Amino acid sequence: MIRWTTTGVHPASSIMRARVLLALDTSAGEPDSKEVVAARLGVSGETLRLVARRFAETGGDVLATISRKKRDLPPVPSPVTGEVEARLIALACSAPPEGYARWSLRLLEKHVQLTEDIPNLDHSTIGRVLKKRNCVLI
Repeated sequence: MIRWTTTGVHPASSIMRARVLLALDTSAGEPDSKEVVAARLGVSGETLRLVARRFAETGGDVLATISRKKRDLPPVPSPVTGEVEARLIALACSAPPEGYARWSLRLLEKHVQLTEDIPNLDHSTIGRVLKKRNCVLI
């Protein structure tokens, strides 16, 4: 782990976590107090606590502790499904409402909010969906 902090190219956060683990290592004797370690490494006491907790959670796996955790799933599933895309495209290809010469993204946004079977989407999301499918508002 000492080589991780001194040689090669690694993310700064990984190097910082490796230094914290080295400073908190009890196999070389009793480590300094957490306040002294935090001041010496230039990190907060909360960082020390989080690295130590992650080390315990990974069962003592050093590489899993110092490397970045992989995210399991996106935090929020996308409201745009294939059916929603199809409904948006159909709406954009239909005739604009009375009094309008063409559809705009903001006008589509207002009509999507009035439609019950399409989730409320903002104009930028509608624009991304239409751009992805090469639909041009004329």
